[in-house]
Amino acid sequence: MRTEEGLQAPEAPVALGASALRKEEGEAVGDDLYLLRLPYDSGVRLEIPTRLLFPAALPGPSSGPRMNLERVSNEEKLNLCRKYYLGGFALLPFLWLVNVLWFFREAFLAPAYEEQGQIKGYVWRSALGLVFWLVALTSWITVFQINRARWGALGDYLSFTIPLGIP
Repeated sequence: MRTEEGLQAPEAPVALGASALRKEEGEAVGDDLYLLRLPYDSGVRLEIPTRLLFPAALPGPSSGPRMNLERVSNEEKLNLCRKYYLGGFALLPFLWLVNVLWFFREAFLAPAYEEQGQIKGYVWRSALGLVFWLVALTSWITVFQINRARWGALGDYLSFTIPLGIP
């Protein structure tokens, strides 16, 4: 809408999501959608589907699937822990970090059960692999940053971006 002063904001709220109806802040619009209005100085209210942005932050009947290790059988826990451990060997050390964080409590703090010994082994080996990767990556980054200019063309070939100027 144009006026003499320039652009004017529409009177009705701008809605992103399944419904353009005005809803009160935090009110459920559907099973998977909450709308939150953010007031701006121009008087426009932007409705953002917070259910899509922050699924765990809002309560509701369908807050989305969450992994709860208490609901999973011990065999499935062992299988999942093994998959994360083996996935770390595919140059994905982040999986080892997830494995350690996710299964530490299950391996060392939970009451004893049959598969717990194997889970402990996978968690320990994941932690060792993660530490190895952190040490190796930190060492390489340090050596490369210190010596890139001295290595001349090789340092430039190994660089993703080549800084301008004299080192």
